Amino acid sequence: MEQNHLLTYLLLTPIAGSLLILFLKEENPKLIRWLGFLISIAAFIISLFVYFGFDASAADFQFQDKILWIKSLNVSYFVGVDGISLLLILLTTFLTPLTLLSSWKAIEKKVKMFTFMMLFLETGMIGVFMSLDMFLFYIFWEAMLIPMYFIIGIWGGEQRIYASVKFFIYTMFGSLLMLVAIIWLAVYASGPLGSFTTNLLDLYKVGPSVPREIQSWMFFAFLLSFAIKVPIFPLHTWLPDAHVQAPTAGSVILAGVLLKMGTYGILRFCLPLFPQSAVYYAPFISMLAIVGIIYGALVAMVQPDMKKLVAYSSVAHLGFVVLGIFAMTEEAVQGAVIQMINHGLSTGALFLLVGVIYERTHSREIAYYGGIAKLIPVYCAVLMITSLSSIGLPGLNGFIGEFLILLGSFKSSVLNSWWFTVFAASGVIFAAVYLLWMYQRVVFGTVKNPELQNKLTDMTARELIVIVPILIFIVWIGIYPSTFLDMTRLSTEKILRSVGSFTLSLVK
Repeated sequence: MEQNHLLTYLLLTPIAGSLLILFLKEENPKLIRWLGFLISIAAFIISLFVYFGFDASAADFQFQDKILWIKSLNVSYFVGVDGISLLLILLTTFLTPLTLLSSWKAIEKKVKMFTFMMLFLETGMIGVFMSLDMFLFYIFWEAMLIPMYFIIGIWGGEQRIYASVKFFIYTMFGSLLMLVAIIWLAVYASGPLGSFTTNLLDLYKVGPSVPREIQSWMFFAFLLSFAIKVPIFPLHTWLPDAHVQAPTAGSVILAGVLLKMGTYGILRFCLPLFPQSAVYYAPFISMLAIVGIIYGALVAMVQPDMKKLVAYSSVAHLGFVVLGIFAMTEEAVQGAVIQMINHGLSTGALFLLVGVIYERTHSREIAYYGGIAKLIPVYCAVLMITSLSSIGLPGLNGFIGEFLILLGSFKSSVLNSWWFTVFAASGVIFAAVYLLWMYQRVVFGTVKNPELQNKLTDMTARELIVIVPILIFIVWIGIYPSTFLDMTRLSTEKILRSVGSFTLSLVK
């Protein structure tokens, strides 16, 4: 397999597979499910080739593939990966087959269209993480809205239309501002570079030299688009609706990958393209992140619905990631990157586990349960490990990310105050409160609801096959995080070097 075209093969696999599925007959859902699953496995295998061929000792983008696309605009199909984008691509290709397998029984209507949408969505997500041309990035960013809109709108809950339209409008609004900023930056670059270009590597050379007043407008246009996707408080209101109404597979992909596109965008574009503005506004954005951490946790505490509780926990956990990015120290940014992966695994697993009992009882109400440890002990053990990883228990993945973010924030010369760390650390305590309280009410005590005796059965072999790989990585990252931290170290250092001189000038 040619290494310089490896990313193109990875991108083509799910989209070609999704088109192939359209030619199958709806009357054969088993074949459609198997084909969709095998195509997603093929994409995961190709991503492993990229992983094992990646040189962690080089900071540059690797596996670059470039073809001139629109000559008059100097727009190219240009892809490549560094340590940060590679980890997120691996997360995408790892979770997609697991979500398809998890929906084997849950999705019974329009199986062909569902499988097509999931593979189409995977293509968009992979494309976002590997694009090195801003125009190409924007196309993938917008393209993945379409399948997610239909996944929520067709296979979601009772208020699915409201949730899908709200998700679409919020994200589309931010995206249009980003498009304006991309055009503005590309036109500005035509002066120093001699021609209009959307090549990200060329724009990296021009962005920092944009005058502060103009740079601030560009920075906020990009930031707003990414902040809606994260989502940063107070732009988070679409998230609980989308999560609760989405089918389990949609919730896993939404929490596991789509939210990371916002934090990835901040890291890939806002910091290196507009370093002056990023440094100047870092304390303000970090304050919003901390409000999100505390607000998300407090609202999660009072949720009667398990899925909504996990949805609000995402607002809190992604607040940690944003704080880590804008602390702009090596520890904090590396912690933010690993926390993106941790959140994808832990919260994705929590959504899968809520889906497991919802399929049996058709209820997500915490009050409906109680004493289920006696009925489904394996499920309760898995739920405990996953909840503890989300809380940040030492020895599991969540602890590594949160510890590095808090350490880096404490040392940050940009934030220049230990109060940021103190308030953020309170979020760890709140997380323990809402998750352990939920676990206690659902799992322990006596079986209050006699219906559960008949409805609840322990996890099947298929459900264990879905959840065990995630548990392996939850423990792996918790015990030996260097496997993943070493991959991203040079990439994060390179981003921090781009803002380094502006950080020093601010401190002086």
